[in-house]
Amino acid sequence: MSKLANDTRVFKIDPEIEVQNVRFKNRYGFILAGHLYLPLNFDSTKKYPAIVISGPFGAVKEQSSGLYAQTLAKKGFVTVAFDQSTTGESSGSARNVASPDIFVEDFSAAVDFVGLQKFVDRERIGAIGICGLGSHVLTAASIDVRIKAVATSVMYDMSDSMWNGLNNTKIEEQCEIEKKVLADQRWEDVENGQSAGGLHEMPFDENNNPIQSRILFPENLPENADSVTTEFFNYYRGRAFHPRSVNSAAAWTATSPLGYYNFPLQQHIDKISPRPVLIVTGEKSHSRYMAEESYNRLKDPKELVIVPGATHTDLYDQMNFIPFDKFANFFKENL
Repeated sequence: MSKLANDTRVFKIDPEIEVQNVRFKNRYGFILAGHLYLPLNFDSTKKYPAIVISGPFGAVKEQSSGLYAQTLAKKGFVTVAFDQSTTGESSGSARNVASPDIFVEDFSAAVDFVGLQKFVDRERIGAIGICGLGSHVLTAASIDVRIKAVATSVMYDMSDSMWNGLNNTKIEEQCEIEKKVLADQRWEDVENGQSAGGLHEMPFDENNNPIQSRILFPENLPENADSVTTEFFNYYRGRAFHPRSVNSAAAWTATSPLGYYNFPLQQHIDKISPRPVLIVTGEKSHSRYMAEESYNRLKDPKELVIVPGATHTDLYDQMNFIPFDKFANFFKENL
């Protein structure tokens, strides 16, 4: 019943869960590709709570967001896992362009879609953002009051990391160097008539020189790779490789940081209140401080869950770490 044509989901598929290919449009005209998961013992005459899900940043619906959607459908929710605009199977003549404004809008477009289904209660719609899409979903919920409850998993603030660097390590001189690199890249792109791929979080070497690459991950992990790079490589290039995933097989456009410089995410997340927020992160996740900072900016009702022993990518697909009962109970209580 759950089999899709050319099914390429990388997680274990539950044959008891019905899943459908769906398409819907955002207000900018992009056609978003999604998978609609229906609850066990689905009854089209009933009204169900629904959850829209996307992430991680650079992933596709066949990876982590689909796993979350399938698991929560087993717990009684209508769920939609979807590809962000310009990525995966979603539309966009320019591919793999990261845009904070558009990606925030994509969550609201998913709410549009699911709220049109006759078997969904419009007053009981929630949202989940995983990794970098966690910062986008909080931003979406701060404005879109149709999102009645919102949760994040290993939330990662893309604007903050691009501008300030991981753990706020980027100095002002490096920001100025990066702006010059991006300006030169724009000239190159316009002269070539196409956008080059590159690193959306530009690293620097010990001499303060920017490190550039046209791909995110090589075919083989470098011997001197740090633990975070190793963790992501093992997920995207290893156990969850998917040819449509930016992080598995390509790169974002090299000029993607420009949008995030001009659009600081999460500026108004305190406005989500009095709607509830659940922040879940891993004890050993390199992004843990971002989740905690977001939690501190939020107003009640809010809850922070730190999963013992879990790294960042553990909460992408490791069933022994992801607190699905916590997610399910949060939405059952608040939708």
